Amino acid sequence: MKSRLLVCAALAGLGFAPPSASAAAAPQKPNVLFIAIDDQNDWIGHLGGHPMAKTPNLDRLAARGTTFLNAHCQAPLCNPSRTSLLLGLRPTTTGIYGLAPWFRTLPEWKDRVALPQHFADHGYRTAATGKIYHGGTGGGGAAAGKGKAKAKAAANDGAPARPEFQVTAPFGGVGTRPPKKLIPPAPMGDHPLMDWGVWPLDNDDTEKGDYKVASWTVEQIKSAPKDQPFFLAAGFFLPHVPCYATQKWFDLYPDDDSVLPKIVANDRADTPRFSWYIHWDLPEPRLKWVKENNQWRNLVRSYLASTSFVDAQIGRLLTALDESGLADNTIVVVWGDHGWHLGEKEITGKNTLWDRGTKVPLIFAGPGVKGGQRTLQPAELLDLYPTLVDLAGLPARSDLEGISLVPQLKNGGTKRVRPAITSHNQGNHGIRSERWRYIRYADDTEELYDMQNDPNEWTNLAGKPEHAAVIAEHKKWLPKIDRPLAPNSASRVLTYDRKTDEALWEG
Repeated sequence: MKSRLLVCAALAGLGFAPPSASAAAAPQKPNVLFIAIDDQNDWIGHLGGHPMAKTPNLDRLAARGTTFLNAHCQAPLCNPSRTSLLLGLRPTTTGIYGLAPWFRTLPEWKDRVALPQHFADHGYRTAATGKIYHGGTGGGGAAAGKGKAKAKAAANDGAPARPEFQVTAPFGGVGTRPPKKLIPPAPMGDHPLMDWGVWPLDNDDTEKGDYKVASWTVEQIKSAPKDQPFFLAAGFFLPHVPCYATQKWFDLYPDDDSVLPKIVANDRADTPRFSWYIHWDLPEPRLKWVKENNQWRNLVRSYLASTSFVDAQIGRLLTALDESGLADNTIVVVWGDHGWHLGEKEITGKNTLWDRGTKVPLIFAGPGVKGGQRTLQPAELLDLYPTLVDLAGLPARSDLEGISLVPQLKNGGTKRVRPAITSHNQGNHGIRSERWRYIRYADDTEELYDMQNDPNEWTNLAGKPEHAAVIAEHKKWLPKIDRPLAPNSASRVLTYDRKTDEALWEG
């Protein structure tokens, strides 16, 4: 202390103002590496969703951080899930339930400060590549599925005065494709996304979109300015369909029925009729079709192989952090936008309110995060915005609907004040607590599952009187705000007419 006073006195004598104690002690703001995986369920090694899943890099990250074993999306579809996470608002608040609209085209949300913009407002360099929003690094989601020209027009329509990220790169997506589809046409039409298998045949991964996403992100890490913290986002496309992987990733998994998930026959027999309606418009084939066409095992192995490939790309990012000396001051968060069925509940694909459709990987590591933790407390993707703001020490926002997960990141046993809530179109909601999953559909029909004793959700308990109190407790968490579809909604959005008892597709 005496030596510090002497130095300060000497500086003052030379005409220099000595640094204040607070300035000298001011910590450097942490970087943020924000990693998204498309259509990734809990088939991750340390999550235990599939006993054969091989993800050594994600497992290594989890070992030095905190894993949420009970994390769920706000919507089981890309655009509404990502919009909710990045805006900090529920789909029931924005009215965005489908693959359209892009939220910037709606006057109410045109100038909404999204998560990366909040970081940019407080001195961060923001950069992104791959699929972060449904439209990539920003825009385009309003016209998903309508063709490139319309997508480009939609991205420019209602664009904010500033970009979603300061620096972007156009990498991502499928990458190289086979000259023709690898699987037979499904009965609902030969949808271009519905394909999977070994490709390319020469084991070259470098032309895959996700490899390029990782390469660009590695370069951003290596060239990161020393005097400015970064918010760097990398969005991986796989294991989204079409899920092609090279042979070396398929070789990690046996080519026999041991890879198939556990199912029971007629699993939907005790579910309400409405449980079929909310994903009726899917292009993904039913379990019946993939079994009859000898594609079930191929699909499962393709999904697992793609998951292991993406894990390897994430490993490249983590290695770059280590080699650049940035790992100790970088918050790493890995999340998936929603789950995916691979035969469970007799379907493949997404758009459901069961655990397989809503459960996602969620891992935090870095400054402010306790290592080696696994927590069963329910978490929501909605919580990422306030959590990252909290961890980075940025000014809090009062307009976010999520809750900071920092209490659980410090002590995984800290209880959450509410369950995780997923909504799929107006009136359809899943409530996931630590033990229970409660589902209420737009026609007031219900499901209840004891996730502790029935983790596969094989037995619907909603009709049993002894569980009335459990249902009543979970009903309290149904969204108070439940807006109808936003204008220009399209694709996979459903409304329900109580007068005619009809489920009607919009778009």
